Amino acid sequence: MIDLKNTLSPWLNAPAWCVALSGGLDSTVLLHLLVSLSRQQSLPPLRVIHIHHGLQAAADAWPAHCQRLCDDLGVELRIIHVTVSPGASLEQGARDARYAAFAQALRPSEVLLTGQHREDQAETLLFRLLRGTGLRGLGAMPEQRPLGQGVLVRPLLGVARHDLEDYARAQGLSWVEDPSNSDLQFSRNYLRHQVFPTLLQRWPQAAQNLARCAEHLSEAQGLLDELALQDLAQAATPAPFDWLGLDSLDVSVLQRLSAPRQRNALQFWLAQRTRLPDARHWAGWESLRDAASDGRPLWRLTDGELHRSHARIWWLAGPWLKTPTPQRCWPDPAVPLALGDNGSVSLSGTLPQGALRIAYRQGGETLAVSGRGQRDLKRLFNELQLPAFVRGRLPLLYCDEQLVAVANLPQLSQGAWQLHWCVPTSAQGLR
Repeated sequence: MIDLKNTLSPWLNAPAWCVALSGGLDSTVLLHLLVSLSRQQSLPPLRVIHIHHGLQAAADAWPAHCQRLCDDLGVELRIIHVTVSPGASLEQGARDARYAAFAQALRPSEVLLTGQHREDQAETLLFRLLRGTGLRGLGAMPEQRPLGQGVLVRPLLGVARHDLEDYARAQGLSWVEDPSNSDLQFSRNYLRHQVFPTLLQRWPQAAQNLARCAEHLSEAQGLLDELALQDLAQAATPAPFDWLGLDSLDVSVLQRLSAPRQRNALQFWLAQRTRLPDARHWAGWESLRDAASDGRPLWRLTDGELHRSHARIWWLAGPWLKTPTPQRCWPDPAVPLALGDNGSVSLSGTLPQGALRIAYRQGGETLAVSGRGQRDLKRLFNELQLPAFVRGRLPLLYCDEQLVAVANLPQLSQGAWQLHWCVPTSAQGLR
């Protein structure tokens, strides 16, 4: 007997439950169980999403199959067509496209329910072990995790595949079989068809034990996450130039930790922002950490960059990695000026009279500073300890070809006006 009542009780107040339906055994059983449960007790509204990748001819018939099933059960179906980006792994590309579509389809606080079962969990753990994955990955598939504006829940992770098969046959359900599931060139299929049958001959409880091992590893990772939060709370000291809106950490706090503890804290911090580097690429952190104080080191990661400046590391992503348009004329300074990928600027105070334009540092600029005369802009930035990555995109205001103000630095303004820079809105690049 497969009982979802207790498993799903934490989400009974969700605005809706969305079922990810591939048409295969697992998702078909999950949908049937949920519809049956909805006839016994009050549940959030059910709707179904089918993702069509278009990767093989056989898949063209699956949307119609899913539609018939949903019509029979009386639930709404939405079919979403996605394009899989070319890459080294077709499996990963299809997965990325699928979950991106799910994330976009979820409304606030909705729950996406997927049909992965116990053997899927065991295969995931074994697959990641063979890849040399760290502890964070060895927790395998979590029972729940945030997704888009909602949450992803896997209510069947504790259920064996043979129990799903027994249920499907008892209920007279039909499902589609993906021909690619028998293609041994895919690593997961090789594990499923070649490795697991051999393991089960010697250790009949292998899948159950591996799934339980994944739970223990996930619990251990949870404890490490708690430690990471404590360490990050110490490192998240107030940063200068808070108008940058960028996440940063105090390097000196991290340096006092042991090397494994540094990596643990950074893995937790980076996991919210980028795909994590494998063990071979953590030398990038060591170079960043150990660089000389006058250096300009950076660590390039998949979805952004870590820059070090004046004893802090800063996370840059999205527009912050793009070169701003060289200059823009400002015909009406009473109206904010959009700077494309570099946010926008506005003026306050007594507006300067003359032809105005916004430009960026090219080198050799000077600015007249009250009581100090003409000063080199580079030296002024050094005195303020302005991070190097900001200097090339900090808007400069020219009036009749003379530099008269630097954005967000009121001490670097010639007259009774201030240049305000609203930084790019996606600066943090949170995932």
